[in-house]
Amino acid sequence: MSLKNYFQESFTELVHKVTWPTWSELQNSAVLVMVASLIIALIVAAMDFTFSRIMEAVYNLLY
Repeated sequence: MSLKNYFQESFTELVHKVTWPTWSELQNSAVLVMVASLIIALIVAAMDFTFSRIMEAVYNLLY
């Protein structure tokens, strides 16, 4: 397969075979990703805060 043939087939596939999302679908997906990222960040922050307090208490018991 030549390089030219590869690019022609790739272009044809991208233009005629790929289903691209609409602007509305793209916006909804972006909002969903942002909300999910925020929720995960808050969960990780809460876990970090909790574990740091637990380790602080353990260190205070030992020393």
